[in-house]
Amino acid sequence: MKIAILGSGAIGLYYGAKLAAAGEEVHFLLRSGYDEATRDGLHVFSPDGNLHLQPIHAAHDPAEIGPCDLVLISLKTTQNHVLEELIPPLLGDHTLLLTLQNGLGSDEALAARFGAERVLGALCFVCLTRRSPAQVDHFGHGTISIGEFGRAPEPRTDLIADAFRRTGIETRVVENLAAERWKKLVWNIPFNGLAVAEGGVPVDVLLARHLPAVKALMQETIATAAALGHSIRPHFIDLQIEHTEKMGAYQPSTLVDYLAGRELEVDSIWGEPLRRAHAAGVPVPNLENLHDRLVTIEKSRGR
Repeated sequence: MKIAILGSGAIGLYYGAKLAAAGEEVHFLLRSGYDEATRDGLHVFSPDGNLHLQPIHAAHDPAEIGPCDLVLISLKTTQNHVLEELIPPLLGDHTLLLTLQNGLGSDEALAARFGAERVLGALCFVCLTRRSPAQVDHFGHGTISIGEFGRAPEPRTDLIADAFRRTGIETRVVENLAAERWKKLVWNIPFNGLAVAEGGVPVDVLLARHLPAVKALMQETIATAAALGHSIRPHFIDLQIEHTEKMGAYQPSTLVDYLAGRELEVDSIWGEPLRRAHAAGVPVPNLENLHDRLVTIEKSRGR
């Protein structure tokens, strides 16, 4: 496949480099990292084995890439307004849009603008940081779950999943993309949010000092998902806690953005779930409080 990567941060660089190394034709839209990537290539440093991709297909402008079979969208949701300009030059008659973004709302926005028939979504469960604009540190995991927006899986879903599987990444095809998004929010809402709200702390500190708050937010997220028709078993909370205990002093992506002075994805990860909880009549006082704290923090930073 000819694949374009929109959003060449840690997520886009990691999955794009893996796909390219497995034989796909991957084009990276690069701005700050363009000079480094074209000079030195892309580097992924991983306990599973390092990867150096050189030369690479790099572009400043999507028009240089042209129509693709698949567009991977890994921009932060705070940058979604630029998709109006970035996506059209990449579209052919059968181009598919696969968003790897966190939170809620991106699938619907892409469907409204570019056609629901093009849209798929993916949930990435991976520990990454970007060492430099063209270097990524991979600490573990990497599993990706892919589903169709508002539809059951189709043959094309399996074809895309197979491309990821050929990279060595554990890949699932899911029946219900919306349900999977709520499952990921069970982790993202507490750990990404509290890591910032509690003063900039990694997940091991949250487990040691703020576990009741973590669990309360998880319970509210599961209750909201259930009200919207997505059943998540309560035992899922214990599994998430066990999973997080293995991460050590891991800094969630929102904390990394906060420490780097970047805008936080407050609306997609906390605002939109809060609105949907209110619409469903689900009481979520802990989510309301966390959302308000994050909004206050962003205002104090001039956002």
